[in-house]
Amino acid sequence: MFALGRLVVIGFVVLSIIYVVLSFYSRGVRRRKLREQWDQEGMTGDRDAWVEEGLQDYDGSLRRKLLLGVYVVPTLLVALIIYLTNFA
Repeated sequence: MFALGRLVVIGFVVLSIIYVVLSFYSRGVRRRKLREQWDQEGMTGDRDAWVEEGLQDYDGSLRRKLLLGVYVVPTLLVALIIYLTNFA
């Protein structure tokens, strides 16, 4: 039982680190694309405000929520492996 608890805690910490890194990376890519779109379309006004508004839209998007799969997929795989090892 202690081993399972240790697996859960370490797994959660590792998956949290992966989630944070992917979140920062994804947000940075989105910011870069918004800046490139601004430059290509030759828009006028406050570029930083427009980029921040685009990032707020991104925060509520499906793509952002899909990053939570970092927790779901490995957890399901480990549960499946444990089940198959013990009961199949």
